[in-house]
Amino acid sequence: MPALTVKHCFLGLVTLAVTLTACGGSDTDAPAHGSDKASAAAQPSPSPSATAREGGRPVAELPSDVTYTFDWAKTGDPAKDAVLADTEQRIKAVDMAIAEQNPLHEAYRFYTEGTAAAGTEKWIQSFVDHKARTTGVTRFYDADVTVNKNGTAALVYCEDQGKAYNKFLETGKVDVTPVSKDSYVVYAATLRKNENGVWVTERLSSQRGSARCRP
Repeated sequence: MPALTVKHCFLGLVTLAVTLTACGGSDTDAPAHGSDKASAAAQPSPSPSATAREGGRPVAELPSDVTYTFDWAKTGDPAKDAVLADTEQRIKAVDMAIAEQNPLHEAYRFYTEGTAAAGTEKWIQSFVDHKARTTGVTRFYDADVTVNKNGTAALVYCEDQGKAYNKFLETGKVDVTPVSKDSYVVYAATLRKNENGVWVTERLSSQRGSARCRP
């Protein structure tokens, strides 16, 4: 079984291993589950916590110990700011699915398609298998957005997981790990604006220990 790895660093999809743990080792292992085919075919039932907002966007309702700092200012470009706003909601929706132990949660599926949806399902399933969820403060920063005329966008951003950890549900134990270069992760996303005006993430890759993201 592959080792549990870091929080959001799971979405390497094809190129990165699916793991769980916040910035360090863990004493448990996690199997990988899920596929593009399974993700496309599955029809998840609604979750009572996913209330709706503008454009039908679900509102993430998270445990009080799961918080974020999004250190990316508005660009002044409506399209770029919309990409960043929907990315924030996707990130929160994934943690809500983990907290509710639901790998087919409709909230994250609202914001993802294709390999990004498949990779997210696999990642959440790893937490479910270990009866664990995320906790702590995660910081996102240094975002670079490019919006194309064909309705697609590219987004690169950083994540600081130094104060984010895994929490095991049965024992309440928090796996506190020291900050290292691996606490800093760079992400590259490809998004598409769908018919409802939502920027949906179709592809997402990540690299731990990125020099771009380290202080």
